[in-house]
Amino acid sequence: MAEAVVPVRSGRRSVLMTIGRQRELSLLAIMFVLGGIVSLIAPQFLSVDNFSQVAVLASITAIAALGEAMVIITRGIDLSIEAVIGLVAYCVARSLELHLVDPVGALAIGLVIGLVLGCVNGFVIAILKVPPIVATLGTLSIFRGIDYVIAGPHQVPLASLPAGFAHIARTDILGVPVFVLLTVGVVVVGSLLLRSTRFGRQVYAVGSNPEAASILGIPSRRVTFTAYALCGLLAGLAGVMWVIEFGTINGTAATGVTLAVVAAVVVGGVNTLGGSGTLAGAAIGALFLGFIANALILVGLSQFWLQAIYGLVILLAISSDQLIRRSVQRANTRSTAR
Repeated sequence: MAEAVVPVRSGRRSVLMTIGRQRELSLLAIMFVLGGIVSLIAPQFLSVDNFSQVAVLASITAIAALGEAMVIITRGIDLSIEAVIGLVAYCVARSLELHLVDPVGALAIGLVIGLVLGCVNGFVIAILKVPPIVATLGTLSIFRGIDYVIAGPHQVPLASLPAGFAHIARTDILGVPVFVLLTVGVVVVGSLLLRSTRFGRQVYAVGSNPEAASILGIPSRRVTFTAYALCGLLAGLAGVMWVIEFGTINGTAATGVTLAVVAAVVVGGVNTLGGSGTLAGAAIGALFLGFIANALILVGLSQFWLQAIYGLVILLAISSDQLIRRSVQRANTRSTAR
């Protein structure tokens, strides 16, 4: 009888993996269909220039979503990510305006600030044991408050940035925007980190079953702390990209981005209950939402619909994950009873 249980469970795991892959493929299929429909109303939707613009904007969300995905895989969440992006963006822009650093130094400043803020979140959650949603909601207000205090009413204009700095976003290599290549590179490195290293396996183990991970000797606190630190680091990179893309920066930069980032992660197939998901899925989710936002603009619909769509895709993704999990649990229960 025990022999019959193993293949059933193995089959269920295979089903889950297939569903995960189908989530990513389904997003690509929906984008393809969406492109065909919207192009009937706005032919420029499928133009190379429009596609490039959408991909560049989505790259910023995607970079932040990659860090958020790591955190969510560990059963956490980072609601402060927009404040990290905003604070980094202003500090980088202000440093460039005052000629304190060159563009390379600005990148370094952004990464360091993001990493430090990520470590703050990691310390509060992993060491002080504050629930992630409470901790990051608090640091969201703290980081944004610091941004307001530093920036005040001042706004860094595009003209104050180094000549050509804002053109980096539109620079391409063999026809592919630099931002897109950067995002692909981070996805590849991050995916290798999660799939081919001990740390990556520990991340999934902590998210799947924290109690079992502790019993097996996995340093859950260190893994959680590192995941939040990496999330902050990538948010810092997104903050630098924000300056390059938008140029004009003030204390409210990146306000409301958290919703888009979380939506990209969950619609990309990362399970909000932890333990499963891919960085590639999160990046595709960001591209998917970018296409929706662009389609709304081209067909003349209000951008207020975008916020409703973000909320809707989050609810649908979470609901589908819950239904799948319950179905598998019931199937495993029945197979065990036999």
